[in-house]
Amino acid sequence: MNFKDLEYLIAIEEEGHFNKAAQRCFVSQPTLSGQLKKLEEELGVLLVERSNRQVRMTEAGRTAANQARRILAEKRVLKEIAQRYQDPMVGELHVGLIPTVAPYLLPRIMPVLKKSYPNLKLWLHEYQTHTLLDKLRNAELDLLILALPVDTDEFSERDLFAEPFLLAVPTSENLSKQNQISLLELNEREMLLLEEGHCLRGQALDICFSAGATEQQGFQATSLETLRHMVAEGMGMTLMPKLAVPTRTLKSDSIRYIPFKAPPPTRRIGILYRQGSYRQATFNSIAELIQSQMKEL
Repeated sequence: MNFKDLEYLIAIEEEGHFNKAAQRCFVSQPTLSGQLKKLEEELGVLLVERSNRQVRMTEAGRTAANQARRILAEKRVLKEIAQRYQDPMVGELHVGLIPTVAPYLLPRIMPVLKKSYPNLKLWLHEYQTHTLLDKLRNAELDLLILALPVDTDEFSERDLFAEPFLLAVPTSENLSKQNQISLLELNEREMLLLEEGHCLRGQALDICFSAGATEQQGFQATSLETLRHMVAEGMGMTLMPKLAVPTRTLKSDSIRYIPFKAPPPTRRIGILYRQGSYRQATFNSIAELIQSQMKEL
């Protein structure tokens, strides 16, 4: 038995298909099938029921896959311990980000991270918050960058910066002529929002409800860029986090981004990691660098 066998077993359970699992593990399907058979022979139990159309995990297979995740997590912890005593800013780091942060924050911080820590290899993963938390819990990810707070106290967190919201309105809207806007001016207006699963949706709903605004029914966007296109088409208005607002706008643009009067509505962006992680020094260094880059917010 080796760690690769455990990775193959987990991939088969999660993909439910031998070919997809093999592609994910970058091996041929016969290789993956052969290693699984050897694992079953070593354990003396059937892990997977095979048929022409589908793959079904046995109860023993599901139990073994869960244990395999714990074993691989402990392997990663062992590597973390060794790296800590070598150099905290050397090695691999799997970082998870939410979709409403990743494409806007990464261009600002990745160049300076690479320059400051050339021996730190960052693997970037983009998921919604609930998936990120599961992957952090299972040690599939080392560090999360997301909106705080999260509905759990099992991880350690650290604030990075507060990100204000702006109102994105089509230029055909009367509000677009204003240089600033108050939350009270959103009273009884309808807002375009993201679909369920995005933490930004909940934050926007809280802001809208406090201002007396409501959600526009019949449409929920899958991304901030979809929201932007809807606003550009004159279909409504939305709240846009500042990182997603273009640094330059032209008079010919079909969207105006209007700042709110002080104090503006904001969201907290921070990092999350497993309590007691041996890489806390690494996380703190990354946090301090991001904070220095985002002072302008």
